[in-house]
Amino acid sequence: MDCALKLGNLGCTEVEPISTYVDFGEREFLVADERGYDYLLYKMAEEFLFTSEGRILDNRLKLNKGRTAQILMRFYCFLDFKFYYSNTFFPFDCVVRELQYSKSGVTVKTEDGCVYEANYVILSVSIGVLQSDLLAFNPPLPYEETSDRMIHGINDPQSGVGGLLTLLRWKLEAIEKCDVMVYTKIFLKFPYKFWPSGPEKEFFIYAHERRGYYTFWQHMENAYPGSNILVVTLTNGESKRVEAQPDEETLREAMAVLRDMFGSNVPDAIDILVPRWWNNRFQRGSYSNYPIISNHKVFHNIKAPVGRIFFTGEHTSERFNGYVHGGYLSGIDTSKALLEEMRKENERKTESQTLLLEPLLALSGSLTMSKAETVPNIHKCDIPTQLYLSGKLGMPEAIL
Repeated sequence: MDCALKLGNLGCTEVEPISTYVDFGEREFLVADERGYDYLLYKMAEEFLFTSEGRILDNRLKLNKGRTAQILMRFYCFLDFKFYYSNTFFPFDCVVRELQYSKSGVTVKTEDGCVYEANYVILSVSIGVLQSDLLAFNPPLPYEETSDRMIHGINDPQSGVGGLLTLLRWKLEAIEKCDVMVYTKIFLKFPYKFWPSGPEKEFFIYAHERRGYYTFWQHMENAYPGSNILVVTLTNGESKRVEAQPDEETLREAMAVLRDMFGSNVPDAIDILVPRWWNNRFQRGSYSNYPIISNHKVFHNIKAPVGRIFFTGEHTSERFNGYVHGGYLSGIDTSKALLEEMRKENERKTESQTLLLEPLLALSGSLTMSKAETVPNIHKCDIPTQLYLSGKLGMPEAIL
């Protein structure tokens, strides 16, 4: 609140409001439901997967290996892939290391040597993973902005266009411009409460000569009464430093800070939890953090599909990047975009088949048929037509 007042006093009134507060209100709520986020995922999955007694048993769910909860949580946290092939839904429970894409489809290669084919892929890994070397793209992701026609998949390596893409960098440049925020909440549990609590006494700030050194503290009494838990938040450089050291060393540092604030009688913590978002190769950070001077083009290029690979995740949400609901809403948007592309592809195929058949039907005396009638009546000359389309018969032989 002090920061807001100071900004106002300095005349910084043109600060753009946070979209989340504008759309959903300024009240903040800590998720205290012991069922966790995976419960929400199961409830959403029930809408399109077969479930029984709280378990997902849908046979369309491939590569399950008995760990459906992990798959769904990993997918929701943007750690994994899903792709559609016909009417089959594929969440992975294995590590994908390479995506080979062309104008006809995508080949997915996993760490255990398995290979899968798909018409399309929705890629929901975090921006940190995209910046890492976990995933290989073949051909490599393009570098600089090119035409919409090339973005949407006219990049088959067999045609030589894929080689051109290796010289372009519009996609990777956009990915590299987005910062990765490392945000670490360390939880410490104590045998009893020793800190002040009550109205307007939820947060504590520790001043240290090193910037960000165990600065922001919060107690959990409001969310979990009687839990005797304190949370300290670290970011970026301090987060990476703490992730690289043993938990025992982190506990020693945190206890020294608490005793500096509250005195030497502070009891030893009985447990500590240190998340490691940065060192987790499936995350490589907590969330995206676009530069202040970023523009709409960066968002567009990060979200834009490459070939038949569609990108989604909180980093593709211009209004809500960095938030869970940003990931959720971007997933809906990407799914709609893919369904629209599939619809257009079916229309293109139908139109192409009709154009190929029109000369054949004209020569065989079928000009009286309307375009709408040609499709359901293809079976009347199915065999010669298919032979003609496959190149096994010429036009005269097919007519005869």
